[in-house]
Amino acid sequence: MSAHRFQRVAALLAAAIVLSACAVQLPATPPAAGDETAATPAAAVEATTEDSAGEATVAADVAPAIVCDGQPTPAQTEGPYYTPNPPQRASLIEEGVVGDAITLTGYVLDTECRPIAGAVVDFWQADGAGVYDNEGYRLRGYTLTDDAGRYVMETVVPGEYPGRTPHIHVKVQPPGGAVLTSQMYFPDAAANARDGIFNPALILDLQETADGPTGVMNFIVAP
Repeated sequence: MSAHRFQRVAALLAAAIVLSACAVQLPATPPAAGDETAATPAAAVEATTEDSAGEATVAADVAPAIVCDGQPTPAQTEGPYYTPNPPQRASLIEEGVVGDAITLTGYVLDTECRPIAGAVVDFWQADGAGVYDNEGYRLRGYTLTDDAGRYVMETVVPGEYPGRTPHIHVKVQPPGGAVLTSQMYFPDAAANARDGIFNPALILDLQETADGPTGVMNFIVAP
């Protein structure tokens, strides 16, 4: 073999080795940003994950499914403990509040089951010992629904007090619409059967999430 041909073959072999090394080191092409989200409508997704014990839990960052029969949510009494002009808050939990944490979430919908953005969802309640703050705004506050009609509020599980089962008061008002005043109840509370105004149609759907207990309720309001 001539010196010229030997040099040419050696050069080709070296190039092949370099290309082979580069092919091994190339990472897989990542999915385009937003592909996964775009493929799964957030408002209709239900997802579970497996914890260390193998028990299924609802993913904390997944919006609850929209469940709507078009029937307006039953109204209930405001009671004696409402304080007007509450603050806007993302959480009712603050230092010194008694009770086990829970996140309330769901959708505000019209009777055609269409989400309502910008609706006011105003909560007030007793603490875990069944005591209301009637001098300030502890465990009182409102939030607004997002563009998908969803609300989220962190709070605590209220305790019962004489004559009432554990419950959370709520006012829901669409932009420019009428106010719905109602209440939210807890499943399997022993005092439900003794409460004169308890309505099983207003029981929260309790779910265990990665961030802790979540209570889901959708509000359907008349136009």
